[in-house]
Amino acid sequence: MPDRRPRLEPISPAASPIEAAAIVGALERFMRETAPPLAPLPATPDPWARAAILEAVGHEDDSPSAWGDPLRWS
Repeated sequence: MPDRRPRLEPISPAASPIEAAAIVGALERFMRETAPPLAPLPATPDPWARAAILEAVGHEDDSPSAWGDPLRWS
């Protein structure tokens, strides 16, 4: 997955290299701590996605309990 965070670089020549590194580090820490949380993964597979996958490959599921279905599809 590509890193989509903006690259932070100092642009002011007035700060010393140590000060600039501290500022960039503080900004990166702030961005990590205030980032929105990741969306939780669904607990069960989406039945529409499952139907599309099974239809696309022409596969009959031999174990209906694997997906939690009481009956096989016909």
